[in-house]
Amino acid sequence: MDLQDQLKNLFPDHVESNEPEEVQEQDHVLFIQKEPMICKFEKRKGKATTIIEGYEGSDEDFKILAKEIKTKLSVGGTFKDASIIIQGDYRDKIMEILKAKGFKTKRVGG
Repeated sequence: MDLQDQLKNLFPDHVESNEPEEVQEQDHVLFIQKEPMICKFEKRKGKATTIIEGYEGSDEDFKILAKEIKTKLSVGGTFKDASIIIQGDYRDKIMEILKAKGFKTKRVGG
């Protein structure tokens, strides 16, 4: 007895539908803020890092933004203490990505 037969025994009144289900994907809109986001350069343990701070929206939106930046740049990084830490000095590229999304950015540190 296969799975289809078992399901027919459990649910005899069920009618199968061959139509594909329509799934509506909602595009997530990020919070646009008034104050500029700070994009600064630091060296931590001798390695270059780029830190993005100053997002006024929710943490979930900031995490989504962090993941998007990391995948576009193909670099490692993390989200900690309301800031995004990216491995390497990518201030210019990150600022371009943020400006394309409608954020104001401010370059700090060099």
